[in-house]
Amino acid sequence: MTDKPTDLTPWASLKEFTDARIALGRAGTSLPTRELLAFNAAHAAARDAVHAAADFEVLEGALKEAGEVVLHVHSRATDRAEYLRRPDLGRTLAPESLTDLEGQPSSDVVIVVADGLSAGALAHVGPLLALLLPELRGAGLSIGPTVLARQARVALGDDVALAVGAKLVLVLIGERPGLSSPDSLGAYLTYAPQPLTRDSARNCVSNIRPAGLGVRGAAWRLAHLIRQALRRELSGIALKDEAGEPPVAFASPELARLPRG
Repeated sequence: MTDKPTDLTPWASLKEFTDARIALGRAGTSLPTRELLAFNAAHAAARDAVHAAADFEVLEGALKEAGEVVLHVHSRATDRAEYLRRPDLGRTLAPESLTDLEGQPSSDVVIVVADGLSAGALAHVGPLLALLLPELRGAGLSIGPTVLARQARVALGDDVALAVGAKLVLVLIGERPGLSSPDSLGAYLTYAPQPLTRDSARNCVSNIRPAGLGVRGAAWRLAHLIRQALRRELSGIALKDEAGEPPVAFASPELARLPRG
């Protein structure tokens, strides 16, 4: 019988390629103390991501400095506790928010930034929009105001698009955190949204974060999907992601104008 440390396994060399919890080792019949502590810390970070209140101030300031129109709305969920208990309330706009959106000019695209289930994910919105907005405008698309939404689920974007007369809505939202990804941003686009739009009518680009899909790749995919959705007048399962990898030249000097939150 060889006397080797219990944390040396054939899988140990794979740890550098993934955040997944593999090759943890063991101490007797239990996890090593360091792995148990790491798990507890990751679990706490995930819980904090869900319960933390979103801070839109930095993002709003950067957007306004870049010349964007910014509006604020909130769902029918009155606070975070009700939002977590009642997903249905997070899917529709509060009446006063609906009134605030009236009179906005119609556009091809309206972008909704929602807190969702991870306030930390909003740190990736500025760099993403810095690449995406010039690409969309360069394609001749009109962009409506950027709508910052509190206590919001994905479907709340449908209400926003209908209120402002947008052909397509893009919802950037904090995704439900995992034990290795408390700051993952999701992007959901819907062409011609209606009340009670089915999820099959949406396209999703997920896991947008430094350790997942970077903002450059996400912006390239979203720009492609949005252009195709408007050209073909559809979204969802009928619209496939055929964007491929972004070319080397895909970048934007606007990046510095929309910093991380």
